[in-house]
Amino acid sequence: MKEPERHYPRLFAVLLLAVLCPLLLAAPSPRAKQTGMETLRPASDLEHETLEMLSEYLSMAALNNPELKAAFYRWKAELEKIPQAGVLPDPRFTFAYFVRNVETRVGPQQARVALFQAFPWFGVLALKENIATLEADAAKAQYDALKFKIFYNVKNAFYEYAYLAEAVHATAQDVELLRYVENVAIARYAAGLAPYADVLKTQVRLGRVEDRLRSLQDLRGPLVARLAAAVNEPPDASFPWPPAVPVMRLSMTDEELFGRLTEGNPRIEGYRHLEAREKASVDLARKQFYPEFTFGIEDIVTGHARVPNVPDSGKDAVVASVTINIPLWRERRNAAVRESRARMASASRNTESLERTLISEMELALYKYRDAQRKLELYRNTLIPKARETLEVMLEAFQAGTRTSLDLIDAEQTLLEFELTYLRALADQAQRVAELEWIIGGEIPCEIHGAVLPEAGFSRNEGFPQTNQ
Repeated sequence: MKEPERHYPRLFAVLLLAVLCPLLLAAPSPRAKQTGMETLRPASDLEHETLEMLSEYLSMAALNNPELKAAFYRWKAELEKIPQAGVLPDPRFTFAYFVRNVETRVGPQQARVALFQAFPWFGVLALKENIATLEADAAKAQYDALKFKIFYNVKNAFYEYAYLAEAVHATAQDVELLRYVENVAIARYAAGLAPYADVLKTQVRLGRVEDRLRSLQDLRGPLVARLAAAVNEPPDASFPWPPAVPVMRLSMTDEELFGRLTEGNPRIEGYRHLEAREKASVDLARKQFYPEFTFGIEDIVTGHARVPNVPDSGKDAVVASVTINIPLWRERRNAAVRESRARMASASRNTESLERTLISEMELALYKYRDAQRKLELYRNTLIPKARETLEVMLEAFQAGTRTSLDLIDAEQTLLEFELTYLRALADQAQRVAELEWIIGGEIPCEIHGAVLPEAGFSRNEGFPQTNQ
């Protein structure tokens, strides 16, 4: 391996690790009251542990992904084209041997030695070097875009996995409650205090929730495989449950986000570099209307004259020459200019189309993010507390015998659906932040808050006898 190539893997690692976002420390939000999220608590160790785990997975993906490595070496290959493009063509050396000597007054001409150097028209080499530089910049932009796409895939899979962990926990607690209700319903039926229909409906509800729990548990394998693929690990790799999903509140306004989209997006920058390359190609095609010069110098090796005392006997002849190509076939050159202009127009339209597409994608992602944040506020601060209070009242009445198991099941079902909706919104808002970062092509500063639901006046498992069902 050549000495410069020995440093490529190290450079690759440094470039990737430099862009990994630092973990954000929790801080009280000055805009919390304006957004109605003032009840959010500061981030705890669970949220920071989650972000540290995610940062580790991002590092794994950045360092191990073969597609990203391929894009990195494509960029390095394009960089090596720059010093090749800005230099003159190699000089040409010619040696000719006279099979039959040409007799002259000063002696026979025996051989000819010549050296030629071509010089393109003024500015041609600079344009070629500029085109090579723009192609390298476009390759770098493609590398950056791929990097953020891979980061988005990792974050999206990670937050989906974190949602599954919370959903399994909430559903498992609900199963314990229903098992307790089933035991009480059976006991009451045996004592003649409740109809058998209460037992059947409780068992039906328990069976449905247990089936839901098994489905969620079975989903862990596919999500682990998805996360493993994102970080380039074997499909059977083991990943622990993420501790929590933080509430991520953007620290940038919409105007700032859209400004970042049009100014620093690597996908847009890549198209702009290609557009600039085609513009330079138009200028280069126009240079083909001007001639190219070739300067040469020749030495004709001459032997000594056969006649003695001849002046300048054996003196070599030296010839200096200039060759100019004639750009005669102008239609071919006109076609080359039209071709370059068409390519430039195509690149410009691609840039415009991509900008419009990304703006529409950002609008939708921002809507989904705000919708998820609204649901977080609604369910966390209003619906879930009321559903918990209703379940607590129903539980007390059920234990006192004034309410049937059907009333308790209805309250339990409502609370479970509310909690799962809250958890879904929690994962959605984190995934939408990751999507916005992918659309923008850069990290977005966020304020990290805790996501644990407010403590209820009861626990599903508190006071419930453990069953072996």
